[in-house]
Amino acid sequence: MPATRRTTVRDEPLPDADIHSEGFRQARAAQRGALVEDYVELIADLIEDGNEARQVDIAARLGVSQPTVAKMLTRLCADGLISRKPYRGVFLTPEGQKVAQSIRARHQTVEAFLRWLGVSAETARIDAEGIEHYVSEETLEAFRTLMAERR
Repeated sequence: MPATRRTTVRDEPLPDADIHSEGFRQARAAQRGALVEDYVELIADLIEDGNEARQVDIAARLGVSQPTVAKMLTRLCADGLISRKPYRGVFLTPEGQKVAQSIRARHQTVEAFLRWLGVSAETARIDAEGIEHYVSEETLEAFRTLMAERR
């Protein structure tokens, strides 16, 4: 008996190719920035927790090797987001602090919205780690507005 192929009916036709490709361009740009943002956010968290942000701690918390962290720290230093001192930890530059504050605010908004929808705390925390990099400012504002209106 041949398999029956089910097709999904689209509500709307595909958009123009230039318009359609913009969404993919934005997603790729967010994907490239996500790793940098994760490192900067974690460094800020470690520092605020009263510890130095050491390469070994960053590797452990991200679940990657120390050479992987070393490579990214070199990139972050070249990008002007961190500074390093021999035999000491990693420190955020003023620009790195701005990035950390921005991504933390995005994360908090996404996580709060997911919790507001009824998602468990653990799942909301994990899901927010990915969504925070891809969601637009317009969507974040819609999340905030909806939560404020329905309190």
